[in-house]
Amino acid sequence: MSAKGTFLTPQIILATIALSLGSFMNILDMTIVNTAVSHIAGDFAVPYTQGTWVITTYAVAEAIMLPLTGWLTQRFGMLKLFTISTILFTLASVLCGVSTTMEMLLFARILQGVVGASMIPLSQTLLMSIYPPDKRGMAIGLWAMTLVLAPIAGPILGGWLTDNANWRWAFYINIPLGIFVSLTTWMVFKKLSWKDVVVKAPVDIIGIILLVVGIGSLQLMLDKGSEHDWFNDSFIVSLAIISFIFMVIFVIWEKHQKNPIVDLKYFKDRNFVVGVLALAIGSTAFFATVVIIPIWLQNYLGYTAYDSGITTATTSVFVVLLAPIIGANMHKFDSRKLVAFGFIAFFVGAYLGSNLTPDVTQGHVALTRLYIGVGLAFFFIPLNNILLANIPDNEIAAASGISNFMRNIGNSFGTSLVVSHFNTLQASYHEQLVSTVHTGNNNYNEVINNLGGATEQNMFYLNHIINGQAALLGINNIIMLSGIIMLCLIPILFIAKKSDKVIEGAGH
Repeated sequence: MSAKGTFLTPQIILATIALSLGSFMNILDMTIVNTAVSHIAGDFAVPYTQGTWVITTYAVAEAIMLPLTGWLTQRFGMLKLFTISTILFTLASVLCGVSTTMEMLLFARILQGVVGASMIPLSQTLLMSIYPPDKRGMAIGLWAMTLVLAPIAGPILGGWLTDNANWRWAFYINIPLGIFVSLTTWMVFKKLSWKDVVVKAPVDIIGIILLVVGIGSLQLMLDKGSEHDWFNDSFIVSLAIISFIFMVIFVIWEKHQKNPIVDLKYFKDRNFVVGVLALAIGSTAFFATVVIIPIWLQNYLGYTAYDSGITTATTSVFVVLLAPIIGANMHKFDSRKLVAFGFIAFFVGAYLGSNLTPDVTQGHVALTRLYIGVGLAFFFIPLNNILLANIPDNEIAAASGISNFMRNIGNSFGTSLVVSHFNTLQASYHEQLVSTVHTGNNNYNEVINNLGGATEQNMFYLNHIINGQAALLGINNIIMLSGIIMLCLIPILFIAKKSDKVIEGAGH
């Protein structure tokens, strides 16, 4: 539809607000539970390793559904699909809030991911459609700010609601947002005489089944691996084999389909492959720290959910400040060099943040996360430009869907892997530290004497200290590892070709 003569009318302003809030609530639900994981696990009497499943199930479900956005849009129309998705997402949020078992909560989170996957790409497309071409950059800039602010608001809002009400309110907060977004968008676009174009396009059912089983088995293997002693357990081995077989068949099947859910032709482009690979691995490394640090702060340093949210939210400060500047000036620089600078900055931030001590202050942790944010600001936007550099304009939405799929998978895998790795590190460091607890160690003798002797109570207290030290060493290890992974991605970037093309508003 044409936006001529309607620029910045009350309807356009309302539509901009509603569509931006739709994206905001979707992204918010990725991070709002990060600071509530320990409370959710406690309420359902499960370890925090299982509590993180509320993050991974949502991410994987959304990732699997993202490639279907194009077909669903053709089948139902953009406006109808966005409105229905928002309503169903809101209802799924209510189901999360009223969940009485962990299984019910996980089902509701999967449902959220399934119905909400199309909300972000559709909100972007609908918004661009009502702005004149010369104003679309501004529209996408306003829309993108909500995507940047959501990861900041998520941990803070989730922490505050968890401490002052209940973790369930982290989901109930979507009710007023969902009602406003769905009703406002529908009414405004109807007033603008929007007409949905519906096409009964075929859908690749077999491809969907192969993808769901393949990715689902892999995610389940990662979630349950530590609990089942990894490949020493036949169940984990079976999941690995199933995942491998189904993903191989999926690739072969999609290669020969006229209407594939994942168009593999984009992987023939060097820039796309490099960009998607860096995005997936980089997201895995980054999101791992986003998940595990709040868990560490709450379980080992005694932080409240709100305090841990405030402490880690500083990560996004520089993203908010620098993203508009980088976006406006990206045409002046080689995107590969910008991303490389971002990875170096991330590594420096990780190095500075991996030397935490037992008496570390909240301000120091917040400052180290602030440094990490500098690297992130140069990560996502220029990398998006690299991977879409050679994609035709009319296919950017489809290619962005694949890149967002890989980003979500990276987030999910990072969550699962970091929890398992943290437990392994903690156990290893605990064993090392305990081996030094003997009368031949003067430090041990001094501590025990100061406590009043090697009584059962004092030994219990000493073990508590050792647990804290082991967890601290584990966190330092993980933060440093995330920086090293980013650094190792730099050579891969320069496999891509330099491009002068600047992509505006693609992806999220």
